Amino acid sequence: MPDPQSYRPKAGSIPTQPGVYRFRDPKGRVIYVGKAINLRQRLANYFQPIPSLHPRTATMVTTAASVEWTTVNNDIEALQLEYTWIKEFDPRFNVKYRDDKSYPWLAVTVGEEFPRVMVGRGAKRKGTRYFGPYGHAWAIRETVDILLRVFPMRSCSNGVFKRSQQIGRPCLLGYIDKCTAPCVGNISAEEHREIVDDFCDFMAGHTTTFTKRIEKEMYAASEALDFEKAARLRDDLAAMQRALEKQAVVLGDGADADVIALAEDPLEVGVQIFYVRGGRIKGQRGWVADRMDDAETAGLVEHFLLQLYAGEDPEAIPREILVPALPPDHETFEELLSDVRKAKVRIRVPQRGDKKTLQETVANNAKQALALHKTKRASDLTIRNRALEEIQEALELDEVPLRIECYDISHLQGTEIVASMVVFEDGLARKSEYRRFIIKGQDGSDDVKAMHEVITRRFKRLLDEQSTSIVSTEVEGASGPMLVDPETGRPRKFAYAPGLVVVDGGAPQVAAAQRALTELGINDIPVVGLAKRLEEVWVPDEEDPVILPRSSEGLYLLQRVRDEAHRFAITHHRGRRSKSMVESLLDDVPGLGEVRRKTLMKHFGSLKKLRAATAEEIAQVPGIGPATATAIKTAVEQTAKNGKVSAINVTTGEIIEE
Repeated sequence: MPDPQSYRPKAGSIPTQPGVYRFRDPKGRVIYVGKAINLRQRLANYFQPIPSLHPRTATMVTTAASVEWTTVNNDIEALQLEYTWIKEFDPRFNVKYRDDKSYPWLAVTVGEEFPRVMVGRGAKRKGTRYFGPYGHAWAIRETVDILLRVFPMRSCSNGVFKRSQQIGRPCLLGYIDKCTAPCVGNISAEEHREIVDDFCDFMAGHTTTFTKRIEKEMYAASEALDFEKAARLRDDLAAMQRALEKQAVVLGDGADADVIALAEDPLEVGVQIFYVRGGRIKGQRGWVADRMDDAETAGLVEHFLLQLYAGEDPEAIPREILVPALPPDHETFEELLSDVRKAKVRIRVPQRGDKKTLQETVANNAKQALALHKTKRASDLTIRNRALEEIQEALELDEVPLRIECYDISHLQGTEIVASMVVFEDGLARKSEYRRFIIKGQDGSDDVKAMHEVITRRFKRLLDEQSTSIVSTEVEGASGPMLVDPETGRPRKFAYAPGLVVVDGGAPQVAAAQRALTELGINDIPVVGLAKRLEEVWVPDEEDPVILPRSSEGLYLLQRVRDEAHRFAITHHRGRRSKSMVESLLDDVPGLGEVRRKTLMKHFGSLKKLRAATAEEIAQVPGIGPATATAIKTAVEQTAKNGKVSAINVTTGEIIEE
């Protein structure tokens, strides 16, 4: 693992101008590309002591072996060069923009003499104007079929078009008036181009002009007693209305905007975009990207804006881009995109109204897409098998760890210390096997001692269960331990030995867990720890941790197991603390003993609900009279006024003052 100080440039050698820098690994491959207004200040941030860096940044600088840079004249040139290098080198530590090729586009080949409308997938090509992307190909094909009645432009393939030219007879679409048949000279290239331009304007959201024009022509034909033309125009108008009905009006001001939202977790980012043109949703797309650096939401928005719009055609850039957080230098982005579009482009965060509501809808879609992605990834049998095999290979285990148990400690400044045990079998959570522990006889917040106690208690139960079951099998004449209780027919709670024990923590927690197993005489159950900072896997008696690749399915499984143990421990801790807070809060209420306190807690379930209840609602609890209910309500309100009641952050376990 290279030491960042070994390739750190001298401070005086780094210019203070704007520029773009590249980190390379020992084999010369570019692994990260970034831009800076001041190269010297930005690069200095990467060469701080490793413990002070973000885990992903620390992994990147310890993977790299050199850094180089190129200066430019201004921020816009830095943006453009950064985009070019990201596209060229595809660096592994940049956020991966996975362009999902499964989304269908509506394409118009404006670069051809006789442009063609078609539905296609894949990367965009020059000389083609795109609309969408759309959720379903059949939906846009149906819309195009309707609009060809109003805008009878070419939609046939090049082969069909050339064949019709050769034989001098149009295809079927030409006979049913869904094409003006430029292949046989029924219309000139210029006249056909006008139809194509009208179609593109309509798809771009400029619909009012066409509907009003057709209405005017329809009424004029009716007054002139040309009822056949009026009927045809009436049908054209109805076709346009049907096409418009397929696109919901979401912004009443007829805005052109791209609405972007993110759903984040420590490993991945779900991205969703709604394309709104003329106030209507014209398309939607989404994907999940690996989170490879330490960027916050604003930084992620910057990455995606750069990769979404740099190099795009002017028509694809809207007047307004709505984002969840402004990128650090959004003015530079606005200037760059305005130059490309040849018109003003605004990037902003919606604060209220329809645009805020729409972005919340997009954000919900992003959350659902990320959750679905994780569910598919976790439930895929092939991926689970690969993850278990990668863990076995990386940790040099004798066999695949089909049962993994993970332990985590949770407390708040040394109070209400609890622990959790979660179980994954075949890579899936086995929630019926989860267990909670209350740490006994410990003061303070010594996670190492707490971990030793939990492992000792759990595996002492394993030995007890196995010894009891062996005695039972000897009496019945069977062989081997009994994993099922013969009286109840249920599995014995602690009789199954795991193939791998994972503890949430680093070398000290791993050493404590290994010591507990050794003291019990257990030497055939492997133990590892997964540290949160650098996602390192610590093995007992090893000086250096095992580093799994960030793209490893094995690491992903270990992280899921660790995060589930943390969630389960925090939930248990929150419940115990809430209960203890209620009991201590009501200690001084006259006439309220332990039994009625427990009844009160069972009825409301949490301190928050008790605080929200009225005296009349409290009096409905069995055993609580009006006078006692009033005293309870007074005690709760008085404590709240004194600032003694707090909420608990269920993710971190910290107190949040209300």
